[in-house]
Amino acid sequence: MHWSSNFWLALLPATIGLGRAHHVVDLAGDGWTVSSEALNISVPGKLPSHVHLDLLAAKVIGDPYYGLNDFNQRWVCNDNWTYTSHPLQNLLKNATSSWLVFNGLDTFTTIEVCGQVVGTTDNQFRQYTFDVSQALRDCKDLPTLALNFGSAPKIADAIANNPESEVWPNGPQLVYEFPNRWFIRKEQSDFGWDWGPAFAPAGPWKDASMVQFAQNDGIFVLNTDLDIYRQGQINYLPPDQSQPWVVNASIDFIGDLPKDASMHIELTELHTGKVMHSASLNNISISGRTITGSCTVNPDAPKLWWPLGLGQQDLYNATITVQAKDQRELAQVEKRTGFRTIFLNQLNITDEQLAQGIAPGANWHFEVNGREFYAKGSNFIPPDAFWPRVTEERMQQLFNAVVAGNQNMLRVWASGAYLPDFIYDIADQAGVLLWSEFEFGDALYPTDKAFLENVAAEVKYNVRRVNHHPSLALWAGGNELESLELPLVRAASPQNYSYYVGQYEKLFISTILPLVYENSRSISYMPSSTGNGYLYVNLSAPVPMAERYDNVTSGHYYSDTDHYNYDSSVAFDFGSYPVGRFANEFGYHSMPSLQTWQQAVSPEDLHFNSSTIVLRNHHYPPGGPQTDNFTNPLKGMGEMTIAVERYYPVPHKNDSLEQFSAWCHATQLFQADMYKSEIIFNRRGSGLPERQLGSLYWQLEDIWQAPTWAGIEYDGRWKVLHYVARDVYQPIIVSPFWNYTTGDLSVWVTSDLWEEAKGTVNLTWVDMTGNPIAENAGTTQIQQFSVGGLNTTKIYETNTPKLSIPDNRNAVLILSMTADGYMPNSQNKTTFTHREKATVVWPNEISLVDPKIELARGSDGLTFTLEAKGGVALYTWLDYPAGVVGYFDDNVFTLVPGEKKTVRFTVQKDDTNGKWADGVTVRSLWDQTTD
Repeated sequence: MHWSSNFWLALLPATIGLGRAHHVVDLAGDGWTVSSEALNISVPGKLPSHVHLDLLAAKVIGDPYYGLNDFNQRWVCNDNWTYTSHPLQNLLKNATSSWLVFNGLDTFTTIEVCGQVVGTTDNQFRQYTFDVSQALRDCKDLPTLALNFGSAPKIADAIANNPESEVWPNGPQLVYEFPNRWFIRKEQSDFGWDWGPAFAPAGPWKDASMVQFAQNDGIFVLNTDLDIYRQGQINYLPPDQSQPWVVNASIDFIGDLPKDASMHIELTELHTGKVMHSASLNNISISGRTITGSCTVNPDAPKLWWPLGLGQQDLYNATITVQAKDQRELAQVEKRTGFRTIFLNQLNITDEQLAQGIAPGANWHFEVNGREFYAKGSNFIPPDAFWPRVTEERMQQLFNAVVAGNQNMLRVWASGAYLPDFIYDIADQAGVLLWSEFEFGDALYPTDKAFLENVAAEVKYNVRRVNHHPSLALWAGGNELESLELPLVRAASPQNYSYYVGQYEKLFISTILPLVYENSRSISYMPSSTGNGYLYVNLSAPVPMAERYDNVTSGHYYSDTDHYNYDSSVAFDFGSYPVGRFANEFGYHSMPSLQTWQQAVSPEDLHFNSSTIVLRNHHYPPGGPQTDNFTNPLKGMGEMTIAVERYYPVPHKNDSLEQFSAWCHATQLFQADMYKSEIIFNRRGSGLPERQLGSLYWQLEDIWQAPTWAGIEYDGRWKVLHYVARDVYQPIIVSPFWNYTTGDLSVWVTSDLWEEAKGTVNLTWVDMTGNPIAENAGTTQIQQFSVGGLNTTKIYETNTPKLSIPDNRNAVLILSMTADGYMPNSQNKTTFTHREKATVVWPNEISLVDPKIELARGSDGLTFTLEAKGGVALYTWLDYPAGVVGYFDDNVFTLVPGEKKTVRFTVQKDDTNGKWADGVTVRSLWDQTTD
């Protein structure tokens, strides 16, 4: 078909007459075909998508998440695939220039227009543009677009086998399933991890467009860097909160921009539409395909954005307009943003801090708007192996659970993918800070020129893309690079250790740090998620940040910590936990619920050590591409089993499905109690010499249905962990600390408020029937306290033999706290309550009695009232059937006879038409022991 001039005239866009000289054709949608010539497969495709998703939609493959399809579908990623467009409609024939714009191609792509190669890609995380003007002119028919995706595992292997490629010593390069992931700029966990599958997907995973210009003076916006900071602010130093705000707007574009172009910004309050600031930008500069300008805003004019629990999340719409000299609008960008400073303080401990009792060393905590705060949260991993099906609805549901869980910070783990803007948008509204990381982890990486240039483009694009979000808290170079990788390489190759440190610094300090600082004055940077901080920063030096590494002094604290110990015999030994300024990850794995297993496993495989269950446990990972390595995952299954047997009643159900469910639940009880132990230990540290100001556990959510460290299962169901973390992340908590070796028992009150709070704790000893123990076991029942801001206080201490308890197995200490205080940035006094229990034997040693819990459903269908008629109900657990996702406002609590507790369920998604409520059940630790 040949095109007539009349055909093209009919398609001229109306926007040209309005001053915007570009025409955009969205390439998203169903108009694609996915094919493999080698496999003789051709199916309808979509954009955005992944090959697996299109094959699934065409019923060529089954659900990748079902059974052992993680292994059975390896043939998909081992082949090459082509996405071919239908003939492109609505293009301009006489365009002065035409461009393809891709916001994400995964990963190795050759792009053809009408059979002519116009470009290639080799980085999943970059935005690519290709001038296809000539290729379109050469088309004889309606143009088609072909995206040829190569097999990432095979290409990674080919790069590794190149004689010129870097070779590292055995040990540091952690292989999960596919090897050689570190050679390519693709989501590292696509090659497997110890909590997820290895699908190594390929495809156009983000949106794409054809952009055409009808005249020579027009631009199309590719990316916008909106940087808001206090005047004089430097990334690694605390900003002066009295200084005016600087708003720096920088726009990346394609097209032709007049040299005399100007910029204007208008900032309006999101909720009221009131204009807070409107001005022309100053200091306009045009460099290559970027135009930049800035303005200042009075220091007190904006309402500040605060994280959850510290104040309001005030947001502004920023409208940035690029204009020609004659006031023609050349481009307009709208970004939602907020005014806040966020600073990672790694400065040395001051004399003033030493006088306050803080141990020497260096700080390691976050400050928002000049105020210290306690960071409470978890680690965010990729929520799906296939990003195109990560929807805004799913993420809103997840962040609702984060907020309900009292979490104000998530660490966005390296080795996944940079989050899409809509997730940052959700976090902005929710008040959840996102400690963000570049996609490097658990390996050493190349430092050749081509690799560094590829990384530089990736870093620059993503730093600029998300910089306007007030939820952005930090950039870190990668995961466990200093705490794990460098020690591993020193052990494997001590004679070459200094060389590998130099290579590490070349990438993560000399390359990435300047790119962060050049594109953001508002965000701090550290090279590795865990380390010992830095000695000094000198931006003119070849290595601008001198890391401390092992240059530490005993008795000093310098940085953040991570902690994993799968010897469950020390799981509750407070002396085994690291002491530092901030805990950025720690944890232990558990099984998901029966309801979640049923989504992915056939009924005959629903028992604890079935082949399918075991092989879906990737802790410990196979260490290579083999698909029948039972030895490694059985170690992980054994760790969960031994942990339950050490501390909890071992289930002995007659029904095999009930037995499996009870075992899954038991592993969750251990996981939750262990995390609680570490969280309260960390939070208590806020008032101890280490001045510990953060606790982020591993991990928030699941990528699929399997044994993992997650607190929220793949479809959104809460494990025991998320309920327990929610409870101990409340602003003021009462916490028991029992030393099972010495018998010492102490009770502490810990507060995250900024001002002193006062209250009482009721300490009541009861036996398992709920009757009071005589003379309260020698314990004063009412303890008054005052606790300072971001502090802790001990209210009670004893030793078990000193207590008047007839039988330690038949005693529970019920702790009920009430306190009055002020939430940060609030003028209204709030009453805080918290309840906890303590025992002086392990749960499997307690003389349990049948609590005879009665469950009554309220008339609204969402509330449930519980009462224990027969005895103390420990670990009271409300459960709900499949088909609905939501959470109870309290769960896994202690019920004492004589009291009623009403719990409400929040529905997030319901496929049962309300019938789920009929299937709500209740159980306690007692039920783990019954047939």
